[in-house]
Amino acid sequence: MFGKRDEFGNAPKPTPPVAPAADQPVAPPQPNVQPQAMGGAAIRTAMEQTQNIGAAAPHIPELKVQATAPPPAPVASDKTPEYYATKKTVFDTLIETIDMSQLAEMDNETTRAEIADVVNEILIIQGGIMSIAEQEELLEDICNDVLGYGPLEPLLARDDIADIMVNGADKCYIEVDGKMELTNIKFQDNEQLMNICQRIVSQVGRRVDESSPICDARLMDGSRVNVIAPPLAIDGPTLTIRKFKKDKLTLANLVNFGSISPEGSTILEIIGRSRCNVLISGGTGSGKTTLLNCMTQFVDADERVITCEDTAELQLQQDHVVRLETRPPNLEGEGEITMRDLIKNCLRMRPERIIVGEVRGPEAFDLLQAMNTGHDGSMGTLHANSPREAISRMESMITMGYSLPSITIKEMIAGAIDIIVQASRLRDGSRRITHITEVIGMEGDVVVLQDLFTYNFDGEDANGNIIGRHESTGIVKPHFWEKARYYNEHEKLAEALTKSAALEDNFA
Repeated sequence: MFGKRDEFGNAPKPTPPVAPAADQPVAPPQPNVQPQAMGGAAIRTAMEQTQNIGAAAPHIPELKVQATAPPPAPVASDKTPEYYATKKTVFDTLIETIDMSQLAEMDNETTRAEIADVVNEILIIQGGIMSIAEQEELLEDICNDVLGYGPLEPLLARDDIADIMVNGADKCYIEVDGKMELTNIKFQDNEQLMNICQRIVSQVGRRVDESSPICDARLMDGSRVNVIAPPLAIDGPTLTIRKFKKDKLTLANLVNFGSISPEGSTILEIIGRSRCNVLISGGTGSGKTTLLNCMTQFVDADERVITCEDTAELQLQQDHVVRLETRPPNLEGEGEITMRDLIKNCLRMRPERIIVGEVRGPEAFDLLQAMNTGHDGSMGTLHANSPREAISRMESMITMGYSLPSITIKEMIAGAIDIIVQASRLRDGSRRITHITEVIGMEGDVVVLQDLFTYNFDGEDANGNIIGRHESTGIVKPHFWEKARYYNEHEKLAEALTKSAALEDNFA
């Protein structure tokens, strides 16, 4: 269907007339404009079908737009109903004209170039008064609709955005540097937004509709997606995307951000290398998954790691990683695979470490069982506001599925978990690791905890940013000392603890 191109893959360019200013209407073209050879019979047929659409309006000259990547920021112009009507007409004609199976075999740049050629031909036949800037914007929108996620593409291309929150077709918020911002991104209508939601979830074999209006999914880069559709969402489909940075963060990055001190970072590294069982606790958006990714960087390359997640989003860099993901039930309510099913099965897969993306229910019992049966170095996250509350939350989740005495559950927790790392999102939008806490054991019916590092607040600056510092509690021989010694990390551990204690004495 596509015609000849030069050695660089570009379509042949006709000699264009002198272009007017970008915001001025363009003069009608010569009446003998012919379709380019690249369109073939398919495009000529489409043109004949659309000839009557703009017969009464002046024609628009052809505009050649080079295929480019989506811009890094949203377009600031407000689109009118007339713009959306033109776009819908052009888009519908384009879909009838092109062969999507052929486009799927091309790379993204070539596909954009081909779509640009066809859209230009359609605009010539349709006619209408549009400036060159409007035509460029129309072409970019149509390419995004065909190849990507429509109006979301400019936001997805930005690496400084942490969350994208779409509340119906007319409102889209983003989170940048911990602050909410209202964007000018709008969808044509709720139908277009719903189609994009369907495209996202269908890529991971899931669906969202009236019969199944809630869905968790992910983008190809691992970004987490949640969709809730009408009738549950009253004002239209609601889409929430938790974006992941293209460059994977490390503990060194967290030190540069001020999330943890250099000495605290060294302690976390030793904890990871010494195969301590770690529970990462924190509120929503506090950076639990990011911290878990950072700590898994210290897993040895020869260890077999199995991850269990509701939506696969962990980004482990080791080669020997098996990723498992839960599955929702089908239309008949059958075929569901829960987190408990995954954890039970992965115990038969000869894992050396088990990593659970998020503990939400009775699977907490299975994770503790795994930690107690030779799978040292296992990790998981859960929602809690402090290390002490994390213990209570885990106990509550186990009682959801088992009728066990409280003292028995607490003994399991104390025997399985070595370290609790608490992450928090502060009121200025910054994220801090506020506690590195050891689980010592039991005293009576109480689980004994011991803080190694804490984050203390000193106030705020003139811009409202939180001022604080990470402080050592002065413990120089923690409870996991023997594990660190077994893995020959005890000298490094002693140096980090001694240095942090000295820094605290100097500060005092």
